Amino acid sequence: MKLAIPTGIGGDRRPNIAFIQRAEALGYDSVWTGETWGTDALSPLAFIAGLTDKIKLGTSIVHIDGRTPAMTAMTAQTIDAMAGGGRVLLGIGTSGPQVVEGWHGHPWGKPNYRLRDNVAIMRKVWRGERLEHDGKAIKLPYNGPDAIGLGKPLRNAMRDVPDIPILIGAETDLNIRMTGEIADGLLTLHTVPKQVANVRALLADGVAKRSDGKSLEDLEIISSVGVTVTDDVQGTIEAAKRGIALYAGGFGARDINFHKDAFAKRGYQAEADRIQELFLAGHRDEAAQVVPDEYVDEEMLIGPPERIKERFASWRDSGFTTLRISTNRDDVLELIADANG
Repeated sequence: MKLAIPTGIGGDRRPNIAFIQRAEALGYDSVWTGETWGTDALSPLAFIAGLTDKIKLGTSIVHIDGRTPAMTAMTAQTIDAMAGGGRVLLGIGTSGPQVVEGWHGHPWGKPNYRLRDNVAIMRKVWRGERLEHDGKAIKLPYNGPDAIGLGKPLRNAMRDVPDIPILIGAETDLNIRMTGEIADGLLTLHTVPKQVANVRALLADGVAKRSDGKSLEDLEIISSVGVTVTDDVQGTIEAAKRGIALYAGGFGARDINFHKDAFAKRGYQAEADRIQELFLAGHRDEAAQVVPDEYVDEEMLIGPPERIKERFASWRDSGFTTLRISTNRDDVLELIADANG
């Protein structure tokens, strides 16, 4: 299993380059950025690329509704070229309707259609084809309302673009199957080792529809785990509950909250419903108290080094191909690198 780290823009408005360089030196495979409605996911990768040598550069995720697929492809290919080639891992997704409609100004519509069209269009760009596409969500050249009919099916002006891997951040069964059919990997959400068999089965359904010869074993399955070295396991579990309740209870709309859905899929439907009910009623402390201890403990690695190493084994042997380690400590990077062998 490959190891990775997430990164963001800190208080000094820069990624923690020293930490990323330490991860690279320890053999970590990739570093990942994300975006919500502040810093974007792609710009930091160019900065990181200039100060590292080989660590791969991933996005988890780029919002497809914030850019045209051609612009996403252009930005990814430019960063990859400047980084020396073969380093960008393009993770895409839709975010939720509050962001899609409230921040990017697009209708929520059918995310599955938009994801399919984005993947197809970006691959056409990188293959150097004339850009024509007749998808359910996107048509190129554009011929809809206000078009004047002068759009041309252009080719990518950048030559010899490598095949940049596309990964999809998917949570629903429909989109996980689609990921198996059209993408190079899956970015999971709150997914733990006990769920991998089901995820692989859904991906396999999609892989069966492929015509490019790729098998399930060719696909990336990426997850994340927070790591806290401490002697106070229970105190750390309690401290984590408030943030978990925020995501499950309030990070989305009442009827569409992917974090709540992920909570329920782990076998905690009743708790997920109750957390949302309390959180939306303004009872945040009470919502946090509903989060089960075992929910926290199964999605984090908490405790002294020996407990962490023992529990890490289930992640290492689960079937995830890459695991992002959420920490800001060099000694934790070293601990997990050692446990991974």
